[in-house]
Amino acid sequence: MGLDQYLYASKYVSSAEWRPEEVRAEFDSLVASMDAEKMVAKADIKSATIQFRVGYWRKANQIHGWFVDNVQGGEDDCREYGVSREQLQELLQLCKEAVKTKNQKLLEPQEGFFFGSTEIDEYYWGDISETIDLINHVLKNTPDDYNFIYQSSW
Repeated sequence: MGLDQYLYASKYVSSAEWRPEEVRAEFDSLVASMDAEKMVAKADIKSATIQFRVGYWRKANQIHGWFVDNVQGGEDDCREYGVSREQLQELLQLCKEAVKTKNQKLLEPQEGFFFGSTEIDEYYWGDISETIDLINHVLKNTPDDYNFIYQSSW
C-alpha cells in the first residue's frame, strides 16, 4: 500500500501502418472504390495503441506533487494524464537545479495517504537523482512520435 507512480510511452498505430504491403494495397484499392461490403470484410485487422511502462517511482511524493501541479491541473485522482516531452524536459531541468543548488523548495515533499516521508533526507535526494536518470533515459530512447502518460496509484 502506498504511492506508486507510473510513466508510460504510447503510440497509436493505424491498421494501414502495420499491415503487410500487399494487404495495405488491397485495402487502399477498396477504399478508393468505396465498396463498403468488401471493405467491411477486409477490416478484420484493427488499429492499435502500443503502450508500455518506461518509468516507475515508489513514494517519490515530491515528484508526484510536480505532476499533480504541472500536468494534472491540481487534481490528485489516480487517473491517466498526458505528459508532453517538453513537460518531461521541464521536470528534468528542475530536478537538476534542485540537486545542484540543494534547494528543496523547488520540489517540495507532498503529504498524502501512504505517500511516504516528507523529510528532506537521502531518500528525498535519491528520488530526485533517480528521476534525472529516468527522464534522461526515456527522452533519449523513446522515439519522438510516442506520447507519454503519467498515472499514480495510492
